[in-house]
Amino acid sequence: MSSIRPWRTIERRKSRQIMVGNVPVGGDAPITVQTMTNTPTEDITATIDQIRRCEEVGADIIRVSCPTEESTRDFKKITRAARIPVVADIHFHYQRALEAADAGAACLRINPGNIGSAQRVAEVVRAAKANGCAIRIGVNAGSLEKDLLEKYGEPCPEALIESALDHIKLLQDHDFHEYKVAVKASDVFLAVAAYHGLAETVDCPLHLGITEAGGLIGGTVKSSIGIGSLLWAGIGDTIRVSLSAEPEQEIKVGFEMLKALGLRTRGVRVVSCPSCSRQGFDVIRTVETLEKRLEHIKTPMSLSVLGCVVNGPGEARETDIGLTGGGNGKHMVYLSGMKAHAIDDEAMLDHIVKLVEEKAAAIEAGEATAFDPHATPQSAVAAE
Repeated sequence: MSSIRPWRTIERRKSRQIMVGNVPVGGDAPITVQTMTNTPTEDITATIDQIRRCEEVGADIIRVSCPTEESTRDFKKITRAARIPVVADIHFHYQRALEAADAGAACLRINPGNIGSAQRVAEVVRAAKANGCAIRIGVNAGSLEKDLLEKYGEPCPEALIESALDHIKLLQDHDFHEYKVAVKASDVFLAVAAYHGLAETVDCPLHLGITEAGGLIGGTVKSSIGIGSLLWAGIGDTIRVSLSAEPEQEIKVGFEMLKALGLRTRGVRVVSCPSCSRQGFDVIRTVETLEKRLEHIKTPMSLSVLGCVVNGPGEARETDIGLTGGGNGKHMVYLSGMKAHAIDDEAMLDHIVKLVEEKAAAIEAGEATAFDPHATPQSAVAAE
């Protein structure tokens, strides 16, 4: 724990580490961000194209549904084309898991409530072992086993945890330990309580998610409350933000969550104001444009965009590059926390993009470091 800023410290739950393809999950590995394709898996070209777009925005792992024999027939083409591990999503038909494992899936996602008998799960385990696949046990409040619903009367944290433990035991009975577990619900309170209880009971990696969270805005808020509170408590090793939106959006939201908590850094972290009548330029449109034009930047760094001088200089002192609105179309640019020069309206956007790209290139070349406002004076000089 940091003795200087203990309020920023997140102590992650200690978990075993497993491998999903070449990506470590759990232990001291970075928390991974994943999503799921929504193209027909049988459409190989469309599915690979969507995977590629998700890779470009930073996806660590991608899940692909395998509901039919046709979907696994050419699954090997997908796993070979993907640059990141592919998880095969299996429901009802355990044969699809066997086929996907043989076709190069890095992980098999099975929902114990609908995969079938213990014997079928055992066959899936054998296929996973033979092909070096991990398994994700996906418990969901919407598809709990009938006996647990009868026992508890409704989906509740205890029911989700019991389901997870039953199926963990089944894997362990077959001497299989490369598994991670999710206990998802669309109810934030239910999901969070279940994850807290499970985290205290098992040592395996946990896959976080609030299932069926909603659209881009509502789902982002709901997921941020649920997943964010768990991450803040140190719980979670891989996340999927479930949105009724394109999978690339899920990845972006997931990374923003991790960036906000200081758990992952990728790309430009933007600090911006909500705008008001004091603004010296159109903050909303400026931020929208800058975020779009800077999507290609993967280097971790910070940019502040504030419309006036009330909080602008203070925020600029904390970021690699800062922009503060001024009068008469003249705005102030800050570099590594220091006032640098003025820029007018017409040149502002291109100028900020150029500064960010140049700083990112210098960081990647080892000629500079991302600005740390709390570094020692010597380190601060090196960052400029």
